[in-house]
Amino acid sequence: MDRNAWWEGSVGLCAELIRHDTQIGGPGERKATEYAAEILSDAGLSPVIVESEPGRASSVTRVPGADPSLDPLLIHMHLDVVPAQAHEWSVPPLSGEVRDGYVWGRGAVDMKNMAAGVLTVVSDRMRTGRLPRRPLVLAFLADEENAGVLGAEWLVRERPDLLEGCHTAIGEGGGWSIPVGDGRRIYPVHTAEKGWAALQVKASGVPRHASRLTDANPVRILGEAIGRLTTDRFPVHLTPEVEVLLRRICEVGGVDFDPEHPEAACALAGFEQANLLSGLRNSAHATRLSAGYQSNVIPGEATAELDARYLPGRWEEFLEELGAALGDEVEVSELARTVGLTPTSTSGESRIWEASRAALRSEDGVAEVSPFMLSGGTDATHLQRLGIECFGFNPILLPPDLDFWSLFHGIDERVPVESLHFSTRVLDRFFDLY
Repeated sequence: MDRNAWWEGSVGLCAELIRHDTQIGGPGERKATEYAAEILSDAGLSPVIVESEPGRASSVTRVPGADPSLDPLLIHMHLDVVPAQAHEWSVPPLSGEVRDGYVWGRGAVDMKNMAAGVLTVVSDRMRTGRLPRRPLVLAFLADEENAGVLGAEWLVRERPDLLEGCHTAIGEGGGWSIPVGDGRRIYPVHTAEKGWAALQVKASGVPRHASRLTDANPVRILGEAIGRLTTDRFPVHLTPEVEVLLRRICEVGGVDFDPEHPEAACALAGFEQANLLSGLRNSAHATRLSAGYQSNVIPGEATAELDARYLPGRWEEFLEELGAALGDEVEVSELARTVGLTPTSTSGESRIWEASRAALRSEDGVAEVSPFMLSGGTDATHLQRLGIECFGFNPILLPPDLDFWSLFHGIDERVPVESLHFSTRVLDRFFDLY
């Protein structure tokens, strides 16, 4: 490979990481972690691999900086992915196939692309002696797609020493381009994220013969309750982080922002509209249902599992909205929950903003950055417990016709080859600036 195009190595690394089967419960999480650690070892570094359970491996690697007096920057990435059903895809989801200008496969955008870019940058810098401005701490984490219980949460609780000295972190959840106005682009950097909860909703009754006339059927009661979990049941809440981004979009787009009707501003963001709308409301979606054991028996119980996303710091408010929608004939219980990410008082003053804007503009002259709130969740929810200020910054310049967010946990997940090249070069520049 031509040294002048060293960033092209990120494509092969991304494809190889995809070929490691790191689906939740799959066999490859440890092997993928060892693969990344081997690359860093070959570059002269000393990765530390830890396991929370057999096979559930994470690694942490320290990278020296040109100025060792500066606090290290933590870069957290996860190697696990959600499952993929091969028959739904156009290409085998674990193939890492490079076709039509894209790298295809589960994890291409969530988030083996960033892992490949960071590995490429750090390897090249170590080989050529181009140390980053400050030390780096690279964390390749397990189990993020299962709320990080066996990854970031375990690491924070059991091995905080591996992250000692880190006060700032970047990771997934921000940094992709949003085309706005006439040839302008905003790259949102997330400083907040919704909390997540797995909830069980249960309707109970008395088992009886299905030939009897009755409305006391737990299946009906549950179905009607979860059928009321429509978007309009959850009112709009304009948080400061979402408002900043929407105002910036309106400013760039040349229109006035109406805080009484913030949803109108979301329409200016094209494919990003649905993602921005998610940041304006709490939400709860039924993802699993269970009831019955015989077709001619009305069961005594029916349950649904909900995926809930609530605005950070507003758990009780969310529960009130949820209860009003579900009604009083069902029982709600909490299975698991994260608290989300709330910005610190200093997040707006961080050098992250200056460095990310300059790094992006080195490759995209019209780039703007803005804080925002992520509607999904990341490992930042755990890392903040160590006093680490977390930002979502995975810089990607996207084709304007690509619905990027639909690929997260979706079918035919893929990342443009040129976007990988762009991301790798921007990260390289960022490590000189921050």
